[in-house]
Amino acid sequence: MMVPTGWWRLVATVGVFFFLGLGLTTARHRRHSRAQERMTSEGYNEEGWEELRHVLPQVDLENYTVTHVKVNTGDVAYLPCRFPQLSTIHQVSWIRRRDWNILTTGVSTYTSDRRFNVLHPQTTDDWTLQLKRVDKKDNGTYECQMYTGTGVLSQFVNLYVSTPQAAILGPRELYVEEGDTITLMCVIQQSKPPFVFWYLGESMVNYNARLNVETMVEGERTHSTLTIHEAQNKDSGNYSCIPPNVTPAHVLVFVSQRGDTVAAVQRRGHISAASTCFTLSVFTSSSLLFYIRLVLVVLCCVIYTHCFPFR
Repeated sequence: MMVPTGWWRLVATVGVFFFLGLGLTTARHRRHSRAQERMTSEGYNEEGWEELRHVLPQVDLENYTVTHVKVNTGDVAYLPCRFPQLSTIHQVSWIRRRDWNILTTGVSTYTSDRRFNVLHPQTTDDWTLQLKRVDKKDNGTYECQMYTGTGVLSQFVNLYVSTPQAAILGPRELYVEEGDTITLMCVIQQSKPPFVFWYLGESMVNYNARLNVETMVEGERTHSTLTIHEAQNKDSGNYSCIPPNVTPAHVLVFVSQRGDTVAAVQRRGHISAASTCFTLSVFTSSSLLFYIRLVLVVLCCVIYTHCFPFR
């Protein structure tokens, strides 16, 4: 049975535009994903934009007090509020402006989040809002309101929550020989964690008899030093400095026999090869669909040309 020439032309044309459209959609989605990843790596996200929208109300700021409070993740935040000679006879409420949620009124807490609490010593004008175990999601503006017979008085507190980062001094890859002493120093800026854990792979090494860990606080900086005496081949691996509520740091340590640099290079090669295989697998999975569509488009063009040669 012969298929009319017009049908072949119609099917080939629809196929070409269909697969080209899918390819453009995939490319657009890939560009959008890369843009989102770039914004996330630079510290921008949807919550960040939402926080900027409610930082301050559109009012005459001369009649309002604005306070800025900066804390680290996991710490306790104290948001101050004080109405001299008035708050002892009027009700004071705390409101989170992100969602207009009433957190407290007087000394009573109205939110289900038990981290919030009002500190109000009797016969004082202080109505401090206490927030325990602060998280990044707590960023934003909080409003302290007092209702009087003639209107509303407000004070605002902008809360900024940051996560400190740990850093291990020296190169990202450390090469030593058996019998050497390994010293790894981890520095945490603007944070005083109560403890610092060191890991080799997934195993904690703080209480290993052959290893020594010393942690010291100097001002706003914390130092934690891991010392390994008489290094052995089994000490090779990925070491991690992990303080609580701090972004951890990592370093690769390679221990080889004295004078045997080939073993260290081979060990590094195994890690690099594994990383390369992972990268190739990700590339293949994300690009395979695109190339399949490209091949199908080419086939459609070949069929179209074969069935309807140019005259």
